[in-house]
Amino acid sequence: MKKLSLLIALTAASPAFAASGPFFSLKNTNFVVLLGFLVFVGILLWKKVPSMIGGMLDQRAAGIKSELDEARALREEAQSILASYERKQREVQEQADAIVAQAKKDAEAAAVKAKEDLKSSIARRLAAAEEQIGAAEAAAIRDVRNTAITVAVAAATDVIAKNMSAADANALIDTSIAEVGDKLH
Repeated sequence: MKKLSLLIALTAASPAFAASGPFFSLKNTNFVVLLGFLVFVGILLWKKVPSMIGGMLDQRAAGIKSELDEARALREEAQSILASYERKQREVQEQADAIVAQAKKDAEAAAVKAKEDLKSSIARRLAAAEEQIGAAEAAAIRDVRNTAITVAVAAATDVIAKNMSAADANALIDTSIAEVGDKLH
């Protein structure tokens, strides 16, 4: 009721009172509009529309509050997941660093072993080359001795052939045949 009296007081001070003729007449359009408005407001109040609008606004505010709470919970969950992934990323980075360090150590060890293997291979090859050189020297010495023997035999054959007569050759052949016969039988 207070609202209605306040509404009437506000309309009494309006420019509608300045119009010509009596205000409270159905011929005055301002009065008819005022009556229509008051009836409309009365119907709204009678049907409790303001409380329905307030309830709808309260429901909307509750919905917004629940969405904000849900968004806040999702944000906290996202932050925890982000922290978890960052922690996992650090762990993976540490593992990768450890793997790289181990690979470097393994590579250095392999390089040292390869150097040792190379040194032993070079030593073996040098020894084999020295053996081949020694064998070649021995073969060369044998060849020189054999050639010297061949030359000496050829020279002795020439000397003996020039100095020996036919009778001496026949006697030498007979002696050789007799020696071979004794040794074979």
